[in-house]
Amino acid sequence: MEKRAIQPCENILRQEIEYNREHKILSSETAVAECLLVRTIELQDAYLELNEKLGSKPPALKVFLGLLLSVAAFWNPDQLKEARSQRKRLEEINGDISGKASELASLLDQRTAIENASSFGSDTHYHCMNVIVEAAAENHLFSSWVREDLQNLSARFDLKYWPSLGDFVTEISRDASVAEVISHDPITLASTSSRRNSLADFLRALRAAIYENSASNFGQLPDGFKVSDGTLASLTNCALDLPQNAIIDGQYVKRLRQRDRG
Repeated sequence: MEKRAIQPCENILRQEIEYNREHKILSSETAVAECLLVRTIELQDAYLELNEKLGSKPPALKVFLGLLLSVAAFWNPDQLKEARSQRKRLEEINGDISGKASELASLLDQRTAIENASSFGSDTHYHCMNVIVEAAAENHLFSSWVREDLQNLSARFDLKYWPSLGDFVTEISRDASVAEVISHDPITLASTSSRRNSLADFLRALRAAIYENSASNFGQLPDGFKVSDGTLASLTNCALDLPQNAIIDGQYVKRLRQRDRG
């Protein structure tokens, strides 16, 4: 029975490796598959469970193993650490944009006030439409399809109908100040929900990937499909090639599941 359960899983992994190499793609997934293939003994109980739950649904078994390869390749601890770094940097950039745009808006307003109250001018942009037209000067599609209509529109309505340059930049500042950085990818969103990096991130990513590929989301995994905590632990240890001092067990997965549920 063990051999009959293991062979279908490992055949799928070999097929993935062959396909990736033939098409010269997804080398990171190939590396994960190869890692799984050399750890058959550690995974035999996991394969037994997967075969029992998905063996009668060959597409589902292939989909699950494909998800495991993908999550291990692209949502592993190193990748998620980088994702968190990118999120933090984006938050910092939005803060900088808000502050600098606010300063620029103030300078633009001061320039306008001086030019309106004195005998001096600097022959700079004063209409937001001029800025748009000049900024898009190298955009052929804009020049061909949009520019004339915008210029005609700005000619119909004088300056009082349009936002000042200061107003224009103030809105950029406001927009950046209230921006909330979120991931539009549900797997990354789930796996970076906590502020600190941990191995739990990978398990959350895998759990989210399973849900996103369930029948209720038009996927090929049965609704309500779950694997045991011990199987998740074994798959994690082997897919991520964790060192002996970092491996997890079913109790770790259970505690995480209970904590997330709470």
